[in-house]
Amino acid sequence: MRTKLRCFISTSLTLALALAIGACSHGPTAPSAAASASTTTPAIPKGEVTGRAVMHTPASAKAVMDQAAVVLPTSLTGGSVFSGLLKDAPRDLKGKAPVVVFLHGSSGLSLKAIGEWQQWLATQGVASIAPDSFALPDRLTYKSPVDKTVYEQIHALRASEIRLASDALKGLSWVDTNRLILAGTSEGATSVARYAGNEFAGRILYSWSCENNYFVTEHKSALPQERPVLNVMSSTDVFFSPSNPWLGNSASQGHCGQALKDNKAATIVLIPGAPHTLMNLPQARNATAAFFRDLK
Repeated sequence: MRTKLRCFISTSLTLALALAIGACSHGPTAPSAAASASTTTPAIPKGEVTGRAVMHTPASAKAVMDQAAVVLPTSLTGGSVFSGLLKDAPRDLKGKAPVVVFLHGSSGLSLKAIGEWQQWLATQGVASIAPDSFALPDRLTYKSPVDKTVYEQIHALRASEIRLASDALKGLSWVDTNRLILAGTSEGATSVARYAGNEFAGRILYSWSCENNYFVTEHKSALPQERPVLNVMSSTDVFFSPSNPWLGNSASQGHCGQALKDNKAATIVLIPGAPHTLMNLPQARNATAAFFRDLK
């Protein structure tokens, strides 16, 4: 018997808007004859690649974690929330806490939303560590779309950072190893979905659809089918939904439903009209808070 995935649509929008975007369905409406005559195929934007480094050196591997953005809740500090770099985090902490290892997207840790999300996690009693992929000098970066081989080099780099983070956690006395969560957004979420390790109790994927498209040679999702997974997507994600005219997958659903079809603990949240960076939207935060409340 196949698992029935939970699919939520924001109720804060009007019914008319939900119908206009097709709610959970993303199929285009049939154009009028006049519109069809004037419609042209959207131009594919010109991609760009900068930087050359795609593998961490011993120095950058250390810096990835030394420069990781860390936020610790008051349950650990016994005072105010700590926010800073892992190398500067206090060592005399109280007890243990659940910890999220968070893989940032292609914009790096400079994206303001990540820090805001980590601060919010601390209010939930959850600590977080976001490794800094840009600790690698001359790191390969891109402006989509580019060749899939470029993306796959980046995905391999990000996958190596999960292992760096996992190793670093072993030396931190305040980590509740039974409540480790692997999370990421966009570029980072792709590697989260592919990770085959079993040390994490659950996973959170923001803005990645776990499907074949322009961003991967194959999606290669390795999501655990017996552990909680939360996937939060915009129903009109600019990159990974059918709204993207150069997505490269005419059968795309725009979410991880197919990859999670056998997971009885999976939750998929579609937010109508949301931007690509959506982790701090009320719907995303509510779903994330519920994820942690249910975490055993």
